Order: sequence, then C-alpha cells, then structure tokens
Amino acid sequence: MLERLHKDNKGFTIIEVLIVLAIAGLIILIVFLAVPALQRNSRNTQRSNDAARVAGAINECLTNNNGNLTNCNNPGAAQLNAYITLANNQQLITQAAAGLDSYAFAANTRCVNNAPAAGGGARAFTIAYLVETQAGTAPRCVGS
Repeated sequence: MLERLHKDNKGFTIIEVLIVLAIAGLIILIVFLAVPALQRNSRNTQRSNDAARVAGAINECLTNNNGNLTNCNNPGAAQLNAYITLANNQQLITQAAAGLDSYAFAANTRCVNNAPAAGGGARAFTIAYLVETQAGTAPRCVGS
C-alpha cells in the first residue's frame, strides 16, 4: 500500500486573502461615496431649519405688531432679532444674495417655484436661501 500523504496546511490561500481584500475595498468605496452626500444633506437640513426659524420669528413679530410688517421687515431690526436666538449671537439673516448660509428677506412676496414673487399681500413675506446639490446650488424659499 502506498502511504497516504497527510499534510496539515494552516493559514489562508492567496485566493482567500484577495477575496477578503476585494470585499473590504468595496465597503470602503461605498463609505467614501456616501459620506459627502450625507454631510451635504445635513447642512441643507440645517439651512432649511434656520430659514423656518426666521419665518416663525417674523410671523411672531407680525402677530405682536397687529400685522404691521414695517416693524418686522428689516432683518437687522431689534424687533425681529428679539425673536431669533442663535448660538454665539450669530446673525442669521444677511442681505447678501450670493453664497450659502445667506438668507434674503422680501416683504409682500410669496414663494413661486422656490423663488420670491410679487403679489403676496400686506402680511406676506419670503425668506430665500440656497442649498447644496451635486451640481452646485439650488434656490429654496419659505414664507408666510
């Protein structure tokens, strides 16, 4: 009888190692593709929440001033700033139309296709701002 060779091979074959490395590479690739989109969505959500907070503050100002938008239509006015609380006393609204994290206030307007349009009425207002997209930026609008 021929002796049967018995070998105890311990360890992994090169094929097994390559398969594990390929799977790990795919997982890392998916994470690197997903993280920027998640961060962009988080920043956009914060911008939308800030704009909604300002719209709420303006509505409260309107209510406290019997619908008189004159006391509420200057974003730097003390009457409006009293309703908005931000960390580190940051100014939320700026009149700069360009750039992210700037919010433009317009009285007597309404939102049409995510942009302010005339014809909103005496108590109407809009807050226009930009959000990030994969291709750049896109306008958004909230109002009364």
